Amino acid sequence: MKRKILFVFGTRPEAIKLAPLILAFKKQQDKFDTRVCVSAQHREMLDQVMDFFELESDHDLDLMQPGQSLFDITARGLKALEAVLDLEKPDVVFVQGDTTTAFIGALAAFYKQVKVAHIEAGLRSGDKYSPFPEEMNRLLAGRLADFHFTPTPSASRNLELEAMKGEIFMVGNTVIDALMLGLELINNKSGIDYSSKFNFLEAEEKIVLITGHRRESFGEPFEELCSAIRDLALEFPEVRFVYPVHLNPNVREPVNRILSDLKNINLIEPLDYPHFLWLMNRSYLVLTDSGGLQEEAPSLGKPVLVMRDVTERTEGIEAGTAKLVGTSRKVIVEEARALLSDKAAWEKMAKAVNPYGDGHSCDKIVKQMEKIFFNQEVLGIE
Repeated sequence: MKRKILFVFGTRPEAIKLAPLILAFKKQQDKFDTRVCVSAQHREMLDQVMDFFELESDHDLDLMQPGQSLFDITARGLKALEAVLDLEKPDVVFVQGDTTTAFIGALAAFYKQVKVAHIEAGLRSGDKYSPFPEEMNRLLAGRLADFHFTPTPSASRNLELEAMKGEIFMVGNTVIDALMLGLELINNKSGIDYSSKFNFLEAEEKIVLITGHRRESFGEPFEELCSAIRDLALEFPEVRFVYPVHLNPNVREPVNRILSDLKNINLIEPLDYPHFLWLMNRSYLVLTDSGGLQEEAPSLGKPVLVMRDVTERTEGIEAGTAKLVGTSRKVIVEEARALLSDKAAWEKMAKAVNPYGDGHSCDKIVKQMEKIFFNQEVLGIE
């Protein structure tokens, strides 16, 4: 008897990390009826990823509205999911990570007494307000989950220390699967020249890729972050600094005010996933406050400076693929300067082993669900 699986997600990072898993389950059509529900918490960026991976949704809640708040997304999304669950009657609901959609997806499944599988479970910063609201979203989703698929041993230990109910499986991070699949698709899409979007780049110049948008940094910390980038651009005029600027006005105003007048800084619009992947692969160094980039960039041999005070992805810090630099102007400049001017320091980080997986996480998850539902022996699961 087939088992019905419902994926619930709503943002670009979720779509990226779930795309290869959805495709892996769809290959097992004799065992799983795989259904997709998107909340569209982020509309345009979500659609770009869906198109790139050639995914279609079975249900689209279309939640995104101008000026939406966490109250809006949570209340409207939870109510909309009630009808989807009544119609689909899934055996298990899959949610990913730490978004508001992940939390309400798990909560809605709990209300309907449907089992919950949590992908990328067990990440903890230890501060419920940083990142906000993600730290509590993932903790609450974890409390509701029956199956916890963790990316690393330390994430599994976090769940064990919290006496989290349910089964825990360490499988690596599906973002590495997505990265490998994405690069394969870029190479196979003949006739598409991804470099054409970046005609301002010179062939041999070093590129520093920047992303910054965390709400806990808004205000003075973000001003410090931007000032650090300005200092670096002035000190290294031969280096190209490329910043796809988030649409949030709390990001765009200080970024444009502080950085727009420098010739070696390119402030560009947010990129779709394939173009961002191409740019990351071309970059020399990454400055970010993103979670996913801390996992992806090291797989491409790119050192990462994490512009946050705390990170739930401590494994990269411990492995040496990433370094936590906070939002201090002085510290960001010092650490970036070292990597831009000292080849040995750069190589030490670039060649460190990425702790987040080998690109086979999705296969491990599918095999584990086969074991759970069909009592099949699973080989190669840690």
